[in-house]
Amino acid sequence: MAKILLVEDDRIVSRLIENLMQRKGHFIRTVADGRTASEFVNNGWEIPDLVLLDLMLPFVDGFEILSLIRANPRWENVPIIMLTSKGQEKNIVRAFELGANDYILKPFNREEVAVRIKQQIK
Repeated sequence: MAKILLVEDDRIVSRLIENLMQRKGHFIRTVADGRTASEFVNNGWEIPDLVLLDLMLPFVDGFEILSLIRANPRWENVPIIMLTSKGQEKNIVRAFELGANDYILKPFNREEVAVRIKQQIK
């Protein structure tokens, strides 16, 4: 059972991912904005086995969260999968340059997301 942090402001997407991950036997914690995600990383709360991260978030965007995670020695090796509707090449390249492990575009196939998560946490 993996611990997954989902950073997603769209409640429908959050529920879909939460249900999928729970069915796969994982524990998932969801935060709905970048400010809360930043606090989660900075305050030394429990480190997840994987982060699913949207780019477009209230207060602090996903690129900033990605950079924050990679700059934190305790979090730097946590796999990060970007889960976003931003499909422009510049966003994909920037995410990988900042340290993302994978990039999934919305709308997404649920089973594909599950397999990609499984690949990152094994």
